[in-house]
Amino acid sequence: MTPIQLTIAAQKGDAEAFAALMELHQSQLYRIAYAYLHNEGDALEAIQESTFRAFRKLKKLKEPSYFGTWLIRILLNYCADERKRKSRFSPVTEIHESSSWDRPADPDLAAAVSTLDRDCKQIIILSYFEGFSLTEVADILEIPTGTVKSRLHRALGQLRDQLETKGDVSS
Repeated sequence: MTPIQLTIAAQKGDAEAFAALMELHQSQLYRIAYAYLHNEGDALEAIQESTFRAFRKLKKLKEPSYFGTWLIRILLNYCADERKRKSRFSPVTEIHESSSWDRPADPDLAAAVSTLDRDCKQIIILSYFEGFSLTEVADILEIPTGTVKSRLHRALGQLRDQLETKGDVSS
């Protein structure tokens, strides 16, 4: 079955079709959740909660072809809420690790991306680390494509500045 057929079947109550859909998106969801939460346990919990929320609200999805972007949106919202919650309740002595996005070849790049503001970081992760087109990123984040382009431009400029500065210091 195609993903659209699986989505339609899942909306009609087929639990196996829903499980197959989640299996299709599993690794991508994990990478995105880990990039935001920087912790394997938190990433797995985010996937579990997003799966539950998606299952509960699946009948409200109007266009089955958008299941993947809808699911990622649920995950991003959960991750954002979780980061806010943790920042409010985390002790001052806690040390936050920089993210690794599945052990990138360039740790300087990962460190630079982790310093970006939330909006720019989302676009970099979705477009460069996950390979979504700018139109797909706009759909996932529910913002105009022009906004995605301008934030991407700003993010790339910030990354370029950070990485060039780092290069100048080490040479």
